[in-house]
Amino acid sequence: MTLNAVDLTLIENELGRPPNNVESAIFENLWSEHCAYRSSKPLLKTLPTTGDIVLVGPGDDAAVILLKDDFVLAIAMESHNHPSYVDPYDGAATGVGGIVRDVISMGAKPIALMDDLYFGYPDKEKNRYLFEHVVEGIADYGNCIGVPVVNGEVVFDSSYDGNPLVNVVCIGMARKKDIITGRVKKPGNRIILMGAMTGRDGLGGASFASRDLSEDSEAEDRPSVQIGDPFTEKLLIDATLEAIQTGHVLSCRDLGAAGLAGASSEMCATFGAKLVLDNMPLRETGMTPMEILVSESQERMVLEVPTEHINTILQIADKYDLQASVIGEVIDEPRYIIEYRGEIVADIPIKFLTEEAPICQREAVEVMPPQVSGDRKTFELKELALKILSSLNIASREWVYRQFDHEVQTRTIVKPGNGAAVLAIDGMFGIAVSSGCNPKHSAVDPYKGAALAVFENAMNLAVKGAQPMAFVNCLNFGNPENQEVYWQLKRSVEGLSYAAQILNVPVVGGNVSLYNESEEFHTAIIPTPSIGMVGTVRDISRAPHVGFSNEGDAVIIVGETRSEFGGSEYYNTLNIFDTAPKPPQNVKRTVDAIVHLIETELVTAANDVSNGGLIASLAEMCGTLGARIDVSNYLKRDVELFAESCGRAIITVQRHNLDKVERILKDAQVEYAIVGEVTGTKLIINTGLQELKLSAYELKNAFNSLTAVMR
Repeated sequence: MTLNAVDLTLIENELGRPPNNVESAIFENLWSEHCAYRSSKPLLKTLPTTGDIVLVGPGDDAAVILLKDDFVLAIAMESHNHPSYVDPYDGAATGVGGIVRDVISMGAKPIALMDDLYFGYPDKEKNRYLFEHVVEGIADYGNCIGVPVVNGEVVFDSSYDGNPLVNVVCIGMARKKDIITGRVKKPGNRIILMGAMTGRDGLGGASFASRDLSEDSEAEDRPSVQIGDPFTEKLLIDATLEAIQTGHVLSCRDLGAAGLAGASSEMCATFGAKLVLDNMPLRETGMTPMEILVSESQERMVLEVPTEHINTILQIADKYDLQASVIGEVIDEPRYIIEYRGEIVADIPIKFLTEEAPICQREAVEVMPPQVSGDRKTFELKELALKILSSLNIASREWVYRQFDHEVQTRTIVKPGNGAAVLAIDGMFGIAVSSGCNPKHSAVDPYKGAALAVFENAMNLAVKGAQPMAFVNCLNFGNPENQEVYWQLKRSVEGLSYAAQILNVPVVGGNVSLYNESEEFHTAIIPTPSIGMVGTVRDISRAPHVGFSNEGDAVIIVGETRSEFGGSEYYNTLNIFDTAPKPPQNVKRTVDAIVHLIETELVTAANDVSNGGLIASLAEMCGTLGARIDVSNYLKRDVELFAESCGRAIITVQRHNLDKVERILKDAQVEYAIVGEVTGTKLIINTGLQELKLSAYELKNAFNSLTAVMR
């Protein structure tokens, strides 16, 4: 990326001279789409981001929300898309490292990770290679630093062939008194750089992330990808938290996008900063000021520390065998000044650099909704059911999550593979976390798709007995200069806003990743508004598992099933395009009712209904026990077994509790139907026209399709 003529003119007018090469590099990165949100900032301002629980909202390294008593959660979500295509192992690994540092920079200990992965189908050798090495990178880094990967999502679509997406959520916990922010507090305080030494890896990563991937990206852009060291990261986690808990660190930033230039200028924007690059610990010789400033070498933090406490912090760094040095100070002058070898190599008005990047006024042109079209192949009901259950977008993700350590820290009560994970926090009190989206819904209607992503994650939490608190997002789109892509982004943000207001849940942070397009395949990704949501669980011992647990339990479908198939796995199987399901307005009532049923110990098993519809959710609940289901009076036609109407769940209850359960659902004005009982080992479904029988072997074989492909 180079400065365009308009930006260069603005900078020359502000500086009163042309920028030198160091200043140009700083602006190229800080004014990139990745750092400055030039296309998305006006849209993001429309999201509901405040609330009684929100202590730190969008704009810092991570959001902070009040959890319970003096416990708080820090939550952040980021993408590492382009680097994961160029170097899948290191790109994914450093994505994990960066999001973890975002959380520790707030003073919170990371307690959970979630990863959402969007790839081309693995029958292509390149896609398989990328997928395998991304999963390996996440596993190796997360396992080494001792942070459990507890949840996530995997979606396959051909639009990701040349540009896979790697989105990571990190959640941390702290006492309210230990939370700090990323803005300096007082002129005269010193800036300390702590962590690994600075090298040439990751040069210009922010600008690299703000352009399309070219056919030669794997070779040409390799220097833009950072190299991670999880063992240094583990030391940095412990050292940073120990330093913050002394009370002597007043603000802190992770060195992520745009490296030192990004972290230090954003950190000091309230006042000003002067840095002396001669004091930087370097691992390579001959590095220029430009390289030192915009290198995105990993495992580094900048800390604001009063002069009298510098030695205390340096001693902590030395204890953990980390590099640390005083590299500058906060000044009471709104300038960003860089000195190297006795010369001023950059002198920029700091707010102009960090807050006044010109907003791109984009035009939005509506993408017309798809007309119903496709091959309309005919399948027998059982054949169709097994095709959908064995689809790579429905099958078990065990091949992925078995590579992750989800037991470390011993908080994980409900583990991966159960829709949402549940973590213990304090006694019986806990949280549930969920992430992901169905981009195939967004592909046919970005507004509905974004809203459905929020509702789907809320339902994942509800069936664990969790009340949604807040969510973050990672908005992955193509080139915003394309008017139709910009319209997709705009409508997706509107969909998120609508859903947040319906649930009364704030959007507390997130990330926008644009220019996800591939010259190699001449494709742009489909709209992918990935979500990370957290909710509270009053009693973790009551969180039901997915699987059927008691012979004779009644099976209840909660919520309304409609003939909605656009973006569904059913229509994908038939190659039919149609509009997405309608986001239900009563989803808040459904969430509240299910949470209430679980909290009163009336639910023995629960599962959200989402991708694949009722057939997939029922099949997921079968294990040692099966069920006999009769939907002849509930569904209008057989194929509604595959409808992906949102806001539904399947719950089981003991027969003697049916009256209580029905009364609660009626009082909540939530639609429901008692459709069968837990019995035997097969899944038997009577649709009124025919009877579908699926054995335990057939179900297991279908769900193992991803594992079979990746062997």
